[in-house]
Amino acid sequence: MSDDPPFVPADFEVPDTLVGLGWRLEPLGPEHNERDHAAWSSSIDHIRASPGWAVSSWPTEMSLADNLGDLEMHARHFEERVGFTYSVLDGDDVVGCLYIYPPSDRRPELAGHDAEVRSWVRADRAELDREVWHGVSRWLAEAWPFTDPHYDQRPT
Repeated sequence: MSDDPPFVPADFEVPDTLVGLGWRLEPLGPEHNERDHAAWSSSIDHIRASPGWAVSSWPTEMSLADNLGDLEMHARHFEERVGFTYSVLDGDDVVGCLYIYPPSDRRPELAGHDAEVRSWVRADRAELDREVWHGVSRWLAEAWPFTDPHYDQRPT
């Protein structure tokens, strides 16, 4: 058993949605597999160029079956309250993802932050990136228990 404090307090009710202009969030799960895989695999270069992704080794090519394994892991993390991944949707169309996790020990620049937040949108929906960032930034401040989350700003 870890001596680390929980990522979110036991009595914190994790939000299950956020609705923005032209998009909404819902917890990412296996039911999104084909749509999620199509979304990120069509936008690898765009995602890598998005704020916060230069430090990541993802996205890399993977099969639909491997993607399903990743989605099952994210759903498990959500259920265990150790990290929270949301699908960014427009109707039923997956247009991106949002990840809320504890800061990585491998990134000393995150010392003092209580969450690491990253998001991406598909290349063909790039105009949503700033809107998602603004909406999620407000949501983090108003609905989450974090005092200093790290979420890379978007260019103006």
